[in-house]
Amino acid sequence: MLAVVTGGAGFIGSHTVDRLIAGGHHVVVLDDFRTGKRANLAQHAGNDRLTIVACDVAHGIFAALAPVTAKHGPVERIVHLAAQVSVVHSVDNPLTDMQVNYGGTLHVLEYARAHGVKKVVFASSAAVYGDVVEMPVDEDTPRRPVSPYGIDKLASELALDYYAAVHGVPATWLRFFNVYGPRQDPGSPYSGVISIFADRARAGRPLLIFGDGGQTRDFVYVGDVVRAIVAALGDGNSRVVANVGTGGEITVLQLARTIVELCGNKSTIDHAPMRAGEILKSRARVDRLRDALGIVAETSLVDGLRETLR
Repeated sequence: MLAVVTGGAGFIGSHTVDRLIAGGHHVVVLDDFRTGKRANLAQHAGNDRLTIVACDVAHGIFAALAPVTAKHGPVERIVHLAAQVSVVHSVDNPLTDMQVNYGGTLHVLEYARAHGVKKVVFASSAAVYGDVVEMPVDEDTPRRPVSPYGIDKLASELALDYYAAVHGVPATWLRFFNVYGPRQDPGSPYSGVISIFADRARAGRPLLIFGDGGQTRDFVYVGDVVRAIVAALGDGNSRVVANVGTGGEITVLQLARTIVELCGNKSTIDHAPMRAGEILKSRARVDRLRDALGIVAETSLVDGLRETLR
């Protein structure tokens, strides 16, 4: 099939591209390279099953895809990962965040409607739930996002449901919990906590925790996330939402200590005030991921951390 991966040069996107190309599909990457890196796709250099198009999805994708489809035929599936992914940035820049994230989703859906795309898989987030008292969080938990990032992810979900119900665009949305793994950029202050902790611990530098470290997260390895994405690309399961996590949780303080131990050095752990918009507790109920998509997270946190550090 011809599959489009928006944000395909990014962390999760490039791993998705790897899996799709390994499956024999032709993949079109749409990425503006503000955070995505061509180096993440260097392993496919010269592969005629990969087409890379520099494109800001928030400005539309019709023109970017026209020459590709003229050569290779119609787009059959879209994985929509392109987004501004920092909660902190969204709090500081809510208008830009919503224009990029919600606007980008609308452009993808309009393309899918106009061209009869067979499935759109959207990367949503546990941020749509906001602060939840009862754990684990299931998909029917009331959505009360506490950041612009969570708001535009929820708005995008509603748009997908509308396009599926009214315009017949088959869509599945996956609520990612805390994804980690190789290629996650530790150089960004907005990157995932594991990549930042790992980078600092390898260098023997202090690890900085915002708050007391008692906040919990459900960390899921990128390989398991990609398995869920590819499963969702299949026929059926339209208008289905599923959490993508492990069903477990660990405190940020425990995580920091584990990474320091795995690195075998003496990095200290420092603390700073809690950041606005940050969720205190997070753990996914993953029954629907298993029942609807046949996916169960297979990678333990320690094994995933070792692979990330390697």
